Amino acid sequence: MITVRFQKTGNKPVAFTLSGHAGYADAGQDIVCAGVSSAVMLTANAVTEQFREKAKVTVEENKISLQLPSNAGVASHKLLEALLEHLTALSEDYPNTIKIIVSEV
Repeated sequence: MITVRFQKTGNKPVAFTLSGHAGYADAGQDIVCAGVSSAVMLTANAVTEQFREKAKVTVEENKISLQLPSNAGVASHKLLEALLEHLTALSEDYPNTIKIIVSEV
Protein backbone atom coordinates (compact mmCIF):
# COMPACT_ATOMS: atom_id res chain seq x y z
CA MET A 1 0.00 0.00 0.00
CA ILE A 2 1.13 3.53 -0.77
CA THR A 3 0.99 5.83 2.25
CA VAL A 4 0.74 9.56 1.67
CA ARG A 5 0.98 12.01 4.53
CA PHE A 6 -0.08 15.58 3.86
CA GLN A 7 0.60 18.36 6.33
CA LYS A 8 -1.59 21.44 6.34
CA THR A 9 -1.29 24.78 8.08
CA GLY A 10 -4.71 26.28 8.34
CA ASN A 11 -6.39 25.15 5.15
CA LYS A 12 -3.22 25.18 3.05
CA PRO A 13 -1.15 22.06 2.33
CA VAL A 14 2.50 22.75 3.08
CA ALA A 15 4.14 19.32 2.71
CA PHE A 16 3.69 15.71 1.72
CA THR A 17 5.57 12.45 2.17
CA LEU A 18 4.82 9.42 0.06
CA SER A 19 6.15 5.88 0.47
CA GLY A 20 5.38 2.30 -0.42
CA HIS A 21 3.90 0.40 -3.35
CA ALA A 22 0.26 0.10 -4.37
CA GLY A 23 0.36 -3.67 -4.81
CA TYR A 24 -2.31 -3.48 -7.50
CA ALA A 25 -0.21 -5.50 -9.99
CA ASP A 26 3.32 -6.81 -10.47
CA ALA A 27 6.19 -4.33 -10.61
CA GLY A 28 6.30 -2.70 -14.02
CA GLN A 29 2.61 -3.42 -14.59
CA ASP A 30 1.06 -1.51 -11.68
CA ILE A 31 -1.08 1.29 -13.09
CA VAL A 32 -1.78 2.73 -9.65
CA CYS A 33 1.94 3.12 -8.89
CA ALA A 34 2.48 4.62 -12.34
CA GLY A 35 -0.34 7.14 -11.88
CA VAL A 36 0.80 8.15 -8.42
CA SER A 37 4.46 8.43 -9.44
CA SER A 38 3.60 10.58 -12.44
CA ALA A 39 1.38 12.92 -10.41
CA VAL A 40 3.99 13.32 -7.67
CA MET A 41 6.82 13.99 -10.12
CA LEU A 42 4.69 16.55 -11.99
CA THR A 43 3.90 18.29 -8.70
CA ALA A 44 7.50 18.35 -7.46
CA ASN A 45 8.85 19.54 -10.81
CA ALA A 46 6.19 22.24 -11.20
CA VAL A 47 6.83 23.58 -7.70
CA THR A 48 10.62 23.65 -8.02
CA GLU A 49 11.22 24.27 -11.73
CA GLN A 50 8.20 26.23 -12.97
CA PHE A 51 7.24 28.14 -9.82
CA ARG A 52 10.89 28.42 -8.67
CA GLU A 53 10.01 27.67 -5.04
CA LYS A 54 12.89 26.82 -2.72
CA ALA A 55 11.03 23.69 -1.62
CA LYS A 56 12.87 20.97 0.25
CA VAL A 57 12.54 17.80 -1.82
CA THR A 58 13.94 14.51 -0.54
CA VAL A 59 14.03 11.39 -2.68
CA GLU A 60 14.98 8.04 -1.19
CA GLU A 61 14.34 4.42 -2.13
CA ASN A 62 10.54 4.07 -2.08
CA LYS A 63 10.02 7.51 -0.53
CA ILE A 64 9.66 11.13 -1.63
CA SER A 65 8.85 14.18 0.41
CA LEU A 66 8.32 17.84 -0.38
CA GLN A 67 8.15 20.74 2.07
CA LEU A 68 7.15 24.17 0.78
CA PRO A 69 9.02 27.19 2.11
CA SER A 70 7.12 29.47 4.49
CA ASN A 71 6.84 32.14 1.79
CA ALA A 72 5.50 29.80 -0.92
CA GLY A 73 3.11 31.28 -3.43
CA VAL A 74 -0.58 30.53 -3.69
CA ALA A 75 -0.04 28.44 -6.83
CA SER A 76 2.23 26.00 -5.00
CA HIS A 77 -0.31 25.46 -2.23
CA LYS A 78 -3.06 24.96 -4.80
CA LEU A 79 -0.94 22.44 -6.67
CA LEU A 80 -0.43 20.40 -3.48
CA GLU A 81 -4.19 20.59 -2.87
CA ALA A 82 -4.77 19.32 -6.42
CA LEU A 83 -2.36 16.44 -5.77
CA LEU A 84 -4.29 15.55 -2.62
CA GLU A 85 -7.57 15.58 -4.56
CA HIS A 86 -6.08 13.45 -7.35
CA LEU A 87 -4.66 10.86 -4.95
CA THR A 88 -7.95 10.77 -3.06
CA ALA A 89 -9.78 10.00 -6.31
CA LEU A 90 -7.28 7.25 -7.15
CA SER A 91 -7.68 5.75 -3.67
CA GLU A 92 -11.45 5.62 -4.20
CA ASP A 93 -11.12 4.11 -7.68
CA TYR A 94 -8.55 1.53 -6.51
CA PRO A 95 -9.42 0.59 -2.90
CA ASN A 96 -6.72 -0.78 -0.59
CA THR A 97 -3.87 0.67 -2.68
CA ILE A 98 -3.44 4.19 -1.25
CA LYS A 99 -3.78 5.41 2.33
CA ILE A 100 -3.98 9.18 2.80
CA ILE A 101 -3.32 10.86 6.14
CA VAL A 102 -3.83 14.61 6.58
CA SER A 103 -2.55 16.34 9.69
CA GLU A 104 -2.40 19.91 10.93
CA VAL A 105 0.99 21.46 11.72
